Amino acid sequence: MKAQVVSVWLVLALTTYVSLAQQQGSPVRRQLSKGTIVHRDLPYVSDGHERQKLDLYLPKSDMKLPLIIRVHGGAWLEGSKEQTGPLDYLDEGYAVASINYRLSQHAIFPAQIQDCKAAVRYLLANARKYNLDPNHFGVWGASAGGHLVAMLGTASDVKEFDVGEHLTISSRVQAVVDYFGPTDFLQMDEHRHPDGMIHNVPDSPESQLIGGPIQENKEKVAKANPITYVTKDDAPFLIIHGDVDPLVPHHQSELLEAALKKAGVPVSFYTVKGAGHGGFKDPNVPKLTKKFFDKHLRLLKNTVSFAFLHVLISLVVFGAKISSLAAKPP
Repeated sequence: MKAQVVSVWLVLALTTYVSLAQQQGSPVRRQLSKGTIVHRDLPYVSDGHERQKLDLYLPKSDMKLPLIIRVHGGAWLEGSKEQTGPLDYLDEGYAVASINYRLSQHAIFPAQIQDCKAAVRYLLANARKYNLDPNHFGVWGASAGGHLVAMLGTASDVKEFDVGEHLTISSRVQAVVDYFGPTDFLQMDEHRHPDGMIHNVPDSPESQLIGGPIQENKEKVAKANPITYVTKDDAPFLIIHGDVDPLVPHHQSELLEAALKKAGVPVSFYTVKGAGHGGFKDPNVPKLTKKFFDKHLRLLKNTVSFAFLHVLISLVVFGAKISSLAAKPP
């Protein structure tokens, strides 16, 4: 009887985990601006798994586009690229990509980060084709997606995770936005909310991800922890997490922030007071996210700097000509 109760509770917990994790990336029902080009189901691995595809949205622009890559959540068990995509950023001059990856029932870790890195490399390799600026790529994910974008931010130089095509291209990105992503699975239960989900069980999402109970597979858990790979040259991070999250303890983001700070990586951490696992109503969340992307990805600051330099050079050249004419005898 006790086993049946535990089993029922686990199913309910997993259902809650997946449904809440997907709230942050629900489908965006909006009409795209005129001139927007949409490429659906682009295979980032040739003849690969059906999940190894992405959608790419391109606003009309004569300039190379900064790109935001969205990685969906869903406890590594569910979710889809159709459920994610900050398409409102298209009107701000960003290109947007939304990627699928193999779920834990298809392949255990590190398949998920291998897929995410392969997708980034594909987009970099085809940057000219799609009018993307390869030096201004950002990634954004929530929950399981937050975990994977954090891995993209810290493990760009980990060759073990580089498989497939375009291997001469680095998967490094220039900005990471992590909404309440797990980091060290081994500490989740120790710091969980009193009514929160239990992770130290064989069928937890984290256990399914690595292929066994997390407390019995500590080396595998360490490989799946983005903190393992933090170095001083990692991309800047923005981390956002609710302080009463019942599924991914707030402490998970505290650990990541501390590791990034210790390594000297630029990181901003915003705690949403009284908030759970996504569905944030705090107006600061979208403001901080946009400000972060604008700071690290927008081309405007580079254009302004170039224009200023051009004007400065022109003034120097003009001044030299005036001096030359003044030096000539009448």
